[in-house]
Amino acid sequence: MSEHAHSADLNTVPQPEHPADHPGYGTFIKVWVALLILTGCLVGVSHLGQTAAVWGLLTLTPLKAALVFYFFMHLKYEGPLLKIVVLVTLGTLLIFFALLFSDVAFR
Repeated sequence: MSEHAHSADLNTVPQPEHPADHPGYGTFIKVWVALLILTGCLVGVSHLGQTAAVWGLLTLTPLKAALVFYFFMHLKYEGPLLKIVVLVTLGTLLIFFALLFSDVAFR
């Protein structure tokens, strides 16, 4: 009888902690299609001229990065502390880029 109980313990597979929280393949496919559409928009905007291409890159690329962070890196399913850390890090990076561009612009 103890062998049966012991073999049952070995055959059990641990279940994920939050199986209902994570999306299925359909969500990932929808996000992937949205990324493809946004990439097509970037290619289309790049043919409108340099100024339009730069503004398209500055607006659409962060949107694409947000989709990747939110869904493919599972940031959507993390706690608020990790989301705040990521936002503060990206905000700091944005500040450094702004300072860099202002330094280059006024040389």
